[in-house]
Amino acid sequence: MRFVFGLMCLIFAGSTAWACGPNSKCRLGDRHYYIALPEGHDGRSQVGAILFSHGLQGTAKGVMGNETLRGIASELGVALIAVKSIGEDWTLPNGPRNAVRNVNGTFRYFDAVVRDATSRFPIDPDRMMATGYSAGGMVTWNLVCQRPQLFAAFAPMAGTFWKNPPRRCRKPVANVLHIHGLTDKTVPMEGRVINGVRQGNVTKVMRRYKRMGRFRAAGRSSNAVLELSCKLSRNRKGKMLDLCLYPGRHKYDSRYVEFAWKHFVKAGVL
Repeated sequence: MRFVFGLMCLIFAGSTAWACGPNSKCRLGDRHYYIALPEGHDGRSQVGAILFSHGLQGTAKGVMGNETLRGIASELGVALIAVKSIGEDWTLPNGPRNAVRNVNGTFRYFDAVVRDATSRFPIDPDRMMATGYSAGGMVTWNLVCQRPQLFAAFAPMAGTFWKNPPRRCRKPVANVLHIHGLTDKTVPMEGRVINGVRQGNVTKVMRRYKRMGRFRAAGRSSNAVLELSCKLSRNRKGKMLDLCLYPGRHKYDSRYVEFAWKHFVKAGVL
């Protein structure tokens, strides 16, 4: 698979006209992504970015078409990057549809997206958060383990690993905030079997990563509006591993993304 990198922008009358954006694909060989900068951005000042991975049968175009999410990113003053799987689902380790697929291509794609986006656009590579819901949350957890250096923060939502959590993850230890519904039946906290493969147990995932990163309990917090109840953990290097649960089912809410970004900003991560 071939990826194309480089700066591709045209300058007109002191303003920047990008070669791709929220309505046109940023192409990377046979792959692509979409990006939207904050409304009114001057085209030069560096901004943070939220990279969002879609769920099963989703698309990057669909994510970019979510006006609520677009508005939240713009109000936060950050770019929104929407990425796309090759087919209707992401190719991930141990996945039920991925027995003969090369999962490394997924991680190389994210390497390429980050490199390309930070080259084409004024994105601050130290202020990027990866997130996604359901299958997109699974992608995010795999990025935590395989590409921890690629983002300053990770916010997987209603997603986990396939099968058991990895025994080892790459370093450095990442900053993670996991959001999940207590009555989720699609991706239950304990996981479920799909096409002969079991989803990982979220509690076990958190415990495993807690041991890997040598995290210790650091109290609790809550958000009444979103009905989130959070358990906080920190390690000696100040890294975060937080679990926020809500009394609901498998239902996406763009406000979770806003909450995650502000949560990391408040902690000094973004």
